Amino acid sequence: MRRSIPVVAATLGLALTLAACSGSSNEPAAETTTPAGNDGALTVWVDETRQAAVADAAKAFEDETGTKVDLVLKNYGDIQADFIAQVPTGEGPDVTVGGHDWLGAFLQNGVVAPVELGDKASEFTSTAVEAFSQDGQVYGVPYAVENIALIRNTALAATAPATWDEAVAAGQAAGTKYPILVQTGTEGDPYTYYSLQTSFGAPVFTQNADGSYTDELALGGENGNAFATWLQAQGASGVLSTDITYDIAVEAFSNGESPFIIGGPWMIDSFEGLDLAIDPIPSAGGQPAEMFAGVQGFYVSAQSKNALLANDFITNYMATTEAQVTLAEAGNRPPALTAAAETFADDPIMTGFAKVGATAAPMPSIPAMNSVWSFWGVTEANIISGAAAPVEAWEKMVVDIQGAIGS
Repeated sequence: MRRSIPVVAATLGLALTLAACSGSSNEPAAETTTPAGNDGALTVWVDETRQAAVADAAKAFEDETGTKVDLVLKNYGDIQADFIAQVPTGEGPDVTVGGHDWLGAFLQNGVVAPVELGDKASEFTSTAVEAFSQDGQVYGVPYAVENIALIRNTALAATAPATWDEAVAAGQAAGTKYPILVQTGTEGDPYTYYSLQTSFGAPVFTQNADGSYTDELALGGENGNAFATWLQAQGASGVLSTDITYDIAVEAFSNGESPFIIGGPWMIDSFEGLDLAIDPIPSAGGQPAEMFAGVQGFYVSAQSKNALLANDFITNYMATTEAQVTLAEAGNRPPALTAAAETFADDPIMTGFAKVGATAAPMPSIPAMNSVWSFWGVTEANIISGAAAPVEAWEKMVVDIQGAIGS
């Protein structure tokens, strides 16, 4: 479950410290530190959500190849840091599940190997392959694509709003406690707010013609200042509030206290019994609201002694329609494999998120992104709460991020 990007950022910071130079289970899990390639077996790290689906594919792999697959259950939030720390020592897995936005840190630490998708690359959505690619190489086999959208309680709002102001007006007309719910908290949540920010024409980085990111910041200037000014106005009106954490937002929506919540498929299980529609996020700044796409997949350790077997397992057993459908059902995320995604054509929730995310941009996995999170969310929260002047705080944030990138 993705609750807040600052959690991911904290994990990444821990990972880089341990290496001495990033949806998820929160329950503690028993784990081991089996050396990669131990006794000719494959060691695969999985979290609780993906465990059963990977186990099915591992059984087929064992039956057909005779190679044993050892699954190690990990807390999702620990995987990135542990992988970076253990792979250089010869410990850790041959394969791990993980997010595409970990790729920058993995490459920076030299812990991940390229994978060979070959002709199979065309069987995935282009966004999924792009997310796991860097400098012409693919470093992971994708299995799911996730993004946020506007989740609407159709009993409280019969139609989708086209703009933010329309959403607020519809929420007020519904007579509910909250016109619209956006998780914020005192740390902010720039991942959730990003689509509102891009609607002002202020993406985090500039992109090359091929969609790859540069480390040139694009969230400042007139457009960024306009977004910051809008944040303050929404906070002053009470529409946005740092009192609304993830848990409060989800509980309030599930109790019918708002017709709208901006969130992702990881929330859906909490809304059982509600008649839901998945809509595009309404524009607040007049331009399209473009959100981040997060892609989940499987990485191969750069120190794996069984790299060929590891590649075979993830490209030929985790990239089947059956495996990706099972993974999708476990995590409520649309599959990255096109054939698997087509099996959910009659599922309005799955197809709704996929349709909204069709134009989403992969979250940057470049190292410069590591310098953004700690300044970004807190600045947004301080502006919303009224603790900081919007333009002054936003411009200082841009300078601080640029300094961190250059340091």
